[in-house]
Amino acid sequence: MALRAMRGIVNGAAPELPVPTGGPAVGAREQALAVSRNYLSQPRLTYKTVSGVNGPLVILDHVKFPRYAEIVHLTLPDGTKRSGQVLEVSGSKAVVQVFEGTSGIDAKKTSCEFTGDILRTPVSEDMLGRVFNGSGKPIDRGPVVLAEDFLDIMGQPINPQCRIYPEEMIQTGISAIDGMNSIARGQKIPIFSAAGLPHNEIAAQICRQAGLVKKSKDVVDYSEENFAIVFAAMGVNMETARFFKSDFEENGSMDNVCLFLNLANDPTIERIITPRLALTTAEFLAYQCEKHVLVILTDMSSYAEALREISLTPSQT
Repeated sequence: MALRAMRGIVNGAAPELPVPTGGPAVGAREQALAVSRNYLSQPRLTYKTVSGVNGPLVILDHVKFPRYAEIVHLTLPDGTKRSGQVLEVSGSKAVVQVFEGTSGIDAKKTSCEFTGDILRTPVSEDMLGRVFNGSGKPIDRGPVVLAEDFLDIMGQPINPQCRIYPEEMIQTGISAIDGMNSIARGQKIPIFSAAGLPHNEIAAQICRQAGLVKKSKDVVDYSEENFAIVFAAMGVNMETARFFKSDFEENGSMDNVCLFLNLANDPTIERIITPRLALTTAEFLAYQCEKHVLVILTDMSSYAEALREISLTPSQT
């Protein structure tokens, strides 16, 4: 027997050929349709097949063609909404890492909706002067940012041959850095520290005093307001988070700063996406808003520990 498609001919396209109802051809066809599925016009797939919860992970069975890094929306029995990301795929089994944690998740009553899309963050020039958590949600009691675009946090690699040779200096106001190890625009510089040293104070001082020594000629606006800073803190405690926020507000630099704060008690997966959110925001401000952007990330050791923890978790499920 044969199954003939019910869709009509659109824009002169040829009609679909009959496809057998059984065998590997049907499986390949269904997989191709799942990959090219238009979730804007077709309903999303929802499952109630949670087979287990292990730490920040939720394991689902009988999932139809799950995809790596796909975003999943979880609805708890009390109506609470949470989101997660597919961390591992094995046949019809999917391992989802929940951003907000797995406390309160009922394996029998929790529904999981697969969106078919990757993690995107809303970006806007109005993000300057705002404070966000590690997931990109406002925590400064301000309104939700009206997004100008939704960008993939993974970004796109840049061809090194297309980059402009770095010549313009960014001054930090610290003589040891500006005089002996100066930072050029378009350059990545690590600052190594040890326990007990004032690395948070140095990061805040750089954010407070940073500026361009020579204005670029490829940007129309040459004013000081054309310089922006994206600051992301990962795995910090409440005291350090309050220090950064109050320091930027007291010295008047908060208007040109976009602040991301990931606390030590936040989920581990959030610590992984925080620097990606910061870099995506910086790319938008630089490429779309024509701004000079300085990105400061602290503490990268917390990011490395989060990577190690996540890499070990799937092997224990």
